[in-house]
Amino acid sequence: MTRRRTAFTLVELLIVVVVLGILAAIAIPKFKNTKGKGYAASVKTDLRNLATAEESFFYSNSHYTSALDSVPYKGSPGVVITVQEATTTGWSADGTHPLAYPLKCAVFMGNATPLAPATTEGVLACQ
Repeated sequence: MTRRRTAFTLVELLIVVVVLGILAAIAIPKFKNTKGKGYAASVKTDLRNLATAEESFFYSNSHYTSALDSVPYKGSPGVVITVQEATTTGWSADGTHPLAYPLKCAVFMGNATPLAPATTEGVLACQ
């Protein structure tokens, strides 16, 4: 009595590997784009939180501040926020994330000099 073994052929295994490769080629770029959107959302959220903190500071002190330690603000990991100008009449700031290159967001309030890409007072803009 002879036993017959059943197994996958080399062609069948090759087809499975090719299909998995095609699926991976489609999924990986979409995953990278999703991570970039998450980093962009972190930058936008941090700038909005900074806006709230700056207005709170102004309410108490009658001027804005460029020292982030002076305001009740804590940024997200990896996000770099820089207050470019802070006077008694306005403030401006920009934000980036090193993993979301070349993303740059900015916002300004009052009579502060607008930072590109922000063109309208109080409206957060990104490029």
